[in-house]
This record gives sequence, structure tokens and C-alpha cells, in this order.
Amino acid sequence: MARTATCRCGRLQLICQGEPVRVSVCHCLACQRRTGSAFGVQARFPRERVAFGEGPVSEYARTADSGNRVTYRICPDCGSTLWYTLEDAPDLIAVPVGAFADPGFPAPWVSVYETRRHPWLAFAEEAGVEHID
Repeated sequence: MARTATCRCGRLQLICQGEPVRVSVCHCLACQRRTGSAFGVQARFPRERVAFGEGPVSEYARTADSGNRVTYRICPDCGSTLWYTLEDAPDLIAVPVGAFADPGFPAPWVSVYETRRHPWLAFAEEAGVEHID
């Protein structure tokens, strides 16, 4: 199975083969600011199963609260984050799930930075999601 992720304007794309090795929701403040939402949702794929399209990409790197360095790849035209990498997991590519625009995408099974979760947000308690503070 191949899934295609694109930025909002469609200039950048990547194709991920197979199922993700992790789908997670992140409640950290940086993800809230990056997405403009109450959380971010991302899927991780092994680097060897990701094909990158052509086109210019901007990068933004920062050190996360965990101390891990994260490098975001962003479309310079529309500003979408299309993928990012984590220093402590260099063989994985993280893709915001919304970039797939696929309502059938697998549901998250991990939720991180629970201490920063908005109190009004009930997140899949019945679905067996692993919660990490």
C-alpha cells in the first residue's frame, strides 16, 4: 500500500509505502503552535519506505522539550510542514497525518505530552491508546 502526502498547494509531495510504525498524537505546546490546533497527529515511517518528490524545501530546526533536536521540512510557498525528522530516530520520517488527507488513515495508538492536553479534549480512552506524560 502506498500513501501520498502533499502540502496545501500541492507543490511538495512524498509517498510512503506500507503501514506506519507509529501513529501518535502530541499535545506539546510546539505541536499546538505548529498546527494551530490543540494537538498534532503524526505517522512515522522507516526512511527506506519514503520517496520524496521534487521541489524546494525550507527547513526549521529546534530542540524539543525532551532535548531531542527536530528538523521540520516546510513548503516555502504555502508554509505546510510536510515531514520532519528527530535526532534520536534518524531512520524514521514523521509525516503530519493531515497531509495524507485520508479519513481512512489508521487511528493513533500513542498520545504524548498528556500533561499539556487541553482539559476539554477526550482522546480515545476506549480505543486502547497508550498515554505518555
